[in-house]
Amino acid sequence: MSKTSQGSCLCGAIRYQVMAPLKAATHCHCKKCQKGHGAAFASYASAPRTAVNIHAAADALRGYESSPGVTRQFCSQCGSSLFWSDANGAYPGWISIALGTLDTPFSASQQTHSCVESKVGWLSALQSI
Repeated sequence: MSKTSQGSCLCGAIRYQVMAPLKAATHCHCKKCQKGHGAAFASYASAPRTAVNIHAAADALRGYESSPGVTRQFCSQCGSSLFWSDANGAYPGWISIALGTLDTPFSASQQTHSCVESKVGWLSALQSI
């Protein structure tokens, strides 16, 4: 796995570079991730905030506090969900990066699913395909 990862939003107004290895992938099934991504779950990997360089057009990167201390960041032009962080959590100096926005290959040696009690009912039907 490369120590440097790069990614961008759908329209290219936001590009980022991660100068540290991304940590384990988490597939979150909570209702907020479902709503924020418009999908059954959201897949993220994390890195220290200091290792992430974000290059964005003026006013392109916007944030939304979905819970106290939890900020979700997205592109104001195309709507791509890019990052989230929890200022009150166990790792306040870390940022989680939406894996679908990576432009470089990523291989997770460790993957977990969280909030599976909120899993959408139709997801199990898709697993048989």
